[in-house]
Amino acid sequence: MSGDISAYRAACERGELVIQRCTTCRRRLSVPEPACPWCGGRSLVLDPASGEGVVHTYTVVHRSFAPGYRGREPYVMAWVDLPEGVRAFGHVVGCPPDEVRVGLPVRVTFHDDLPHWRPA
Repeated sequence: MSGDISAYRAACERGELVIQRCTTCRRRLSVPEPACPWCGGRSLVLDPASGEGVVHTYTVVHRSFAPGYRGREPYVMAWVDLPEGVRAFGHVVGCPPDEVRVGLPVRVTFHDDLPHWRPA
C-alpha cells in the first residue's frame, strides 16, 4: 500500500473489512497507516478480517463537538477486539446506547463507507 489508504477505503466501500499488515515485521495495524509504527516499514498489505469482534471499551457521546455528529447524540464509540489480534475503532449501531457493554459480541457493518459495529 505504500502510504496510500485508498485500497482500504475501496474495501470498505465494497463492504469488506480488511487489516493492514507490515511485510517487514509482520505485525498487524489497528488503523490504516502510511508506515508501520513499529519498524517504519512502508510495505503494507491488506488481509481480510472476519468482521466479528467483542467490545473492549466504549464511550457514550452525549454532546458532540464534531460538526458532522451534532444532533446524532447520544451515540457510542468503541474499540473492538478482533480475533485477528488487533483492535478496530468505530460506532456501535443497531441498539440503544444503554445496551452496549464491555464484552458485547459485535459484527461489522458499513455506514458512509466506514466500518461500524452492531450486536452479533
